[in-house]
Amino acid sequence: MRTASLRKLTVGAISSGLAAGLVLTGCGTTAEGGSASGSGSDGPITGLRFMVPNSAGSGYDTTAREVARVMEDENLAKGVEVFNLEGAGGTVGLQRLVNEKGNADMLMQMGLGVVGAQFSNQSEATLDQTTPVAKLIEEAEAIVVPAESPYTTLEDLVTAWKADPGNTPVGGASNPGGPDHLTPMLLAQEVGVQPADVNYVAYDGGGELLAGVLGGDVAFAATGIGEVTEAADGGKVRILAVTSEEAVEGVDAPTLTDEGVDLVFANWRGIVAPPGISADDTQKWIDAVTTMHDSDAWTKTLETQGWTDAFLTGDDFASFLDDESGRVQSVMSELGLA
Repeated sequence: MRTASLRKLTVGAISSGLAAGLVLTGCGTTAEGGSASGSGSDGPITGLRFMVPNSAGSGYDTTAREVARVMEDENLAKGVEVFNLEGAGGTVGLQRLVNEKGNADMLMQMGLGVVGAQFSNQSEATLDQTTPVAKLIEEAEAIVVPAESPYTTLEDLVTAWKADPGNTPVGGASNPGGPDHLTPMLLAQEVGVQPADVNYVAYDGGGELLAGVLGGDVAFAATGIGEVTEAADGGKVRILAVTSEEAVEGVDAPTLTDEGVDLVFANWRGIVAPPGISADDTQKWIDAVTTMHDSDAWTKTLETQGWTDAFLTGDDFASFLDDESGRVQSVMSELGLA
């Protein structure tokens, strides 16, 4: 398999060329009345509505529900309502968040996919209008096929993909510019498939993507490792490779570099709040999420989900978001997508 110079796509790092550093129904009931109370000596925060801008079962959905669960278990919040508002790669939710200017009772789960979608969808609402709270995690992507697929190795898949890319569709739970889209595009470049020839099928969330994979609507998929580990353990799908630098613990799959493809890629997820909230409310959320992050329960969640801790808050996260937006826009421009 053809290789190229190693291009590591992780937080805060970008190498030359196209590679870019891109690197809870059940979690409480809807709180009634009032604005969110403070935490700490004031008791747990109440009234929080936590928006997931894509479908149930997605990586965003799983992350938000785990955050809400740990915040409630640690008595940092009470009665958290997690709700899904899907559409347009997360930009429907982003527009809703921006429209909630000054609302200190709402947060939104987001990540690299929303960064790309704001460009690919030419969204009027943009992330630089929001209030950054915290970056939480990084996660490897997985190259996945149905269990009955004829492709038993990455090399098998690449051979078929190069021979007929149009009839080898790849699915992902991202709009153009998101992690599930960038992964096969960059992989294509590394193995000799023209990105313009890639037949990419976008799904609105990991649940819909998995159904597409199992239904044979796509030949393979690129998605967050956490979205397919259960299906892989259950024998429904086969993970051919992961995009991390090292093998993922508990996942029986080689890395791309193990398979001779010089590409390392990391997805990430974080939390933003509406624009126009006060400095005190911004700090309240930063403090609450920081306390959650520092808990043993969150450490256990990271281990269970196979997520890599990548914690940043406030101004540091805001700077990271600015950098990511620039990098993603540059990549999409080179791919002719922005």
